[in-house]
Amino acid sequence: MGAGTPADGVLLLDKAPGITSTRALAMARRALSATKGGHTGTLDPFATGLLPLVFGEATKFSRFLLDSTKAYEATLCLGQETETGDTESAPRRVSEDIPLSTKIAEITAKFVGDITQTPPMHSAVHIDGKRLYEYAREGLTVDRPTRQVHVSSLEVLRIEGAALTIRVVCSKGTYIRVLAADIGRALGCGAYLTALRRTAVGSFRIEDAVGLEDLGAMGAPSARTRLLPVEALVAALPRLDVEGHAETRFRQGQALPAAGADGVLAVFGASRGFLGVGEVQGEAIAPLRLVAEVAKSPDFA
Repeated sequence: MGAGTPADGVLLLDKAPGITSTRALAMARRALSATKGGHTGTLDPFATGLLPLVFGEATKFSRFLLDSTKAYEATLCLGQETETGDTESAPRRVSEDIPLSTKIAEITAKFVGDITQTPPMHSAVHIDGKRLYEYAREGLTVDRPTRQVHVSSLEVLRIEGAALTIRVVCSKGTYIRVLAADIGRALGCGAYLTALRRTAVGSFRIEDAVGLEDLGAMGAPSARTRLLPVEALVAALPRLDVEGHAETRFRQGQALPAAGADGVLAVFGASRGFLGVGEVQGEAIAPLRLVAEVAKSPDFA
């Protein structure tokens, strides 16, 4: 795939600290010589780790990754808190009394399952037409509706003095810095995030990601070999294989008979590969998103 052709696919980026997700996307676009790109959920500037980016035809299917579970490794500083819940604001001492490991294990275990969080003021949630961080910059605090999220697992990895490192697997919309602060309050000593690394998004893993520096050094043709095919975004959906007239109809945006299928499906054609995503509506499978043409990187033919 040359630098003059469209870039279609998914890039697993290992984001470095101190850079916004938007900036990381812009730098990856330049490295790939891609004209169209987006991300599937951001990481805070101080956070590192897995940031799946989508390019070309893959931008149509990013929504199917947004609902995926996420995994993180987070380091908490016990005994202190910050206004933002992370290193973006100054810490203040809450307690000199750091709990024993037995109490830490007991308290953190209570955060597994469905929990309720209040979005932080320093977040992008919209309230009355403004993002919360805009209110925060004005020195204002506004009421925020709580939200329920799900923590699948929370494992204590190590405790070194006041530094507590945990591994968290959670649902979309979970604020790890809020989780850290809530754990600190439950322990009675306060806590804030000093480091956060995302290690997984759905089936994607940090071990398969590439850093921006390495990506930029490759040159566009080689960098594009790091792109996963568009259909990697819908790997969790049930698969429907079609051929002949049915394949042609779906490619043209026409509905197909449901024939016992249900829900949202990833549709593949015998001659064209991944065609797009359809949804069963009554007795028909209606196209939701279609691939304009077969879009694969050379390594995924």
